[in-house]
Amino acid sequence: MVDIINYETLLITGKAQTEPQRFLFVFLKTSLPTDHEGDEEQRFQSGQGGVLQPLMCVDKPLDELTDFVDLVKESDAMGQDWQIVLVACLSGLGGVMPSSTETELQLKMMVQRVENGGDLSRYLAFNKAGTLVQFSE
Repeated sequence: MVDIINYETLLITGKAQTEPQRFLFVFLKTSLPTDHEGDEEQRFQSGQGGVLQPLMCVDKPLDELTDFVDLVKESDAMGQDWQIVLVACLSGLGGVMPSSTETELQLKMMVQRVENGGDLSRYLAFNKAGTLVQFSE
């Protein structure tokens, strides 16, 4: 088993699966809440804290993914200034890719989890430089 330490190892892990994989991406903007208090602004400026806001989402089969640089280029072409991307994978069954209905449902659940301030630890998260991001309470 490969430890996922970056986007490349994520793709390697996906390719090692026996069933087809569909990758789900939710691109997020970080912002400082208008009602912030105390040292929140200083923490935010240093890259900690803030509020996550979904900007856009997309799903892609594994065979359409190349590297993180291409993912950034493609997302930048959409004109949204994102800072973090959440990634999840949906596994097919019996050699069949997950349906568009199932995919859409899972993307909506990811977006709702962000909007509701839910636990994001089940997802991988990368900043725009391609570094894995860890969320803490």
